[in-house]
Amino acid sequence: MRSVALSPANRQAALDAMAAQPLDVLVVGAGVVGGGAALDAATRGLSVGLVDARDFASGTSSRSSKLVHGGLRYLEMLDFRLVAEALGERSLLLDKLAPHLVHPVPFLYPLTRRIWERAYAGSGVLLYDSMALLSGRSRGVPHHRHLTRRGALRMMPGLKKEALIGALHYYDAQVDDARHTMFLSRTAAAYGAHIASRTRVIGLLREGDRVTGAKVKDLESGKEFDILAKQVVNATGVWTDETQSFAGERGQFHVRASKGIHIVVPRDRIRGDSGLILRTDKSVLFVIPWGRLWIIGTTDTDWELSKDHPAASRSDIDYLLKHVNKVLVSSLTHEDIVGVYAGLRPLLAGEDEATSKLSREHAVGTSVKGLVVIAGGKYTTYRIMAKDAIDAAVHGMASHLDRMTPPCITEDVPLLGADGFEAVWNQRQMLAASSGLGIGRIEHLLHRYGSLITELLDLIAEKPDLGKPLTGADDYLRAEIVYAASHEGARHLDDAIARRTRISIETFDRGTEVADEVADLMSGVLGWTKAQRDNEVDHYLKRVEAELQSQTMPDDETADAARMGAGDVVPISTTRAKAAG
Repeated sequence: MRSVALSPANRQAALDAMAAQPLDVLVVGAGVVGGGAALDAATRGLSVGLVDARDFASGTSSRSSKLVHGGLRYLEMLDFRLVAEALGERSLLLDKLAPHLVHPVPFLYPLTRRIWERAYAGSGVLLYDSMALLSGRSRGVPHHRHLTRRGALRMMPGLKKEALIGALHYYDAQVDDARHTMFLSRTAAAYGAHIASRTRVIGLLREGDRVTGAKVKDLESGKEFDILAKQVVNATGVWTDETQSFAGERGQFHVRASKGIHIVVPRDRIRGDSGLILRTDKSVLFVIPWGRLWIIGTTDTDWELSKDHPAASRSDIDYLLKHVNKVLVSSLTHEDIVGVYAGLRPLLAGEDEATSKLSREHAVGTSVKGLVVIAGGKYTTYRIMAKDAIDAAVHGMASHLDRMTPPCITEDVPLLGADGFEAVWNQRQMLAASSGLGIGRIEHLLHRYGSLITELLDLIAEKPDLGKPLTGADDYLRAEIVYAASHEGARHLDDAIARRTRISIETFDRGTEVADEVADLMSGVLGWTKAQRDNEVDHYLKRVEAELQSQTMPDDETADAARMGAGDVVPISTTRAKAAG
């Protein structure tokens, strides 16, 4: 498979192609499900377009717990099918689809009750491990084991002795969700899909009772045009109801938004080598290793305010600190927090008022001819959701095609960077020697780019200055910012600092210190004028200021009002920017 760059020129070519020729399938929403649907359709031989009003993964798909897991707690709900399905997908991602992006991560489950809890929880984890095998695929992670209190504290000395009498040690998997989602869209482009971010659907086209495409607006240029398609797939997550309303009819189901927030703290604030899963009065709490940091989350509360920029309040943060501090020797404080992020889960609305009990399963609706709606689900099962959506689209256009459409094959389609990953990993010493970078740096890059690392190293070979770390965010190289803009579809400062890298949640300054340097590097690729470059920096600084203010507010309403003080960046279109590529 050839590598395709999501460059400015590629984006313009995609827009031109979608305006010029009718598509088989137009997917709206470039989150993990939308990207997966575009890849699924493209690999069946269909002509495909994918558009999103913002950046790839800019909504829920960049704000998850960064886990690929079966959902251990769903066993208690007796949702065995969902768990088995998710564990099968976990194995696929680890072993075949994205081994460069997904890797095993250990967890401790502290036990607090003698005898019965070890038997009860132990049987659950045993079932969890067994279901991974029963899915017909390898487990992909090591088997669980039982630990005494001494064994658990040896692994996690940061835990209070009185917080446990023993523990279970098991494995799940971890992913950089934003990068994985971007790779889905980029892989779809490699198979011929037309991909364009910052392209908003402003209406659906109709012929009688059938949807025949969408009217869209290129937010970078302001131009509006029509995209004709035999089927439109609405994969807009928490925006499902709004997008569905363009059809002028009531949908078969509705999506309810549940807010989940996470805090990020330095690794040295919790002594230990394993993640934690803790029970709370409402749900479970994860403490997840993330490089030199820990991610702690999540909450699960109803959210009816702005879906564009969900805000974390001080009460949200206090909730996480309160529960995690119950088990830690050294309590965490607000001053320890490096980053905070809030996301919205798209849950299928039901009668239960508690969002933590609404369905994590997905549904596909086709109440309007020509329009497929996919909603609900969880990150790990995105591929199955995408398959079901495209199956429905294929069924809906069967009479409009002059050929048979093959079934889904995405379980055998590795993402870009996965092909040859193990071979390139084995060559990491040679790559370090030839590039002049340290072995640790090469390993870090391999887990971000896989076998595409050679494209990044070629940039550095051509311009050695790009091999230097970013000032104030030295986990990342200057070349990664240039590559984000030239190959990974980053159009704005937010895209690079918050999603192509995770600087916005990994540094105490939230990326403000590196904003000028990143803007200068992106300007060279995107052809920004000085005015646009300055506007990008100003917008990013205001965004961080608004987020920090929202996190001091006592509740959702005041936090939302503070966060809305900084809106989306207003694109400035120039002839040079449109022609750059």
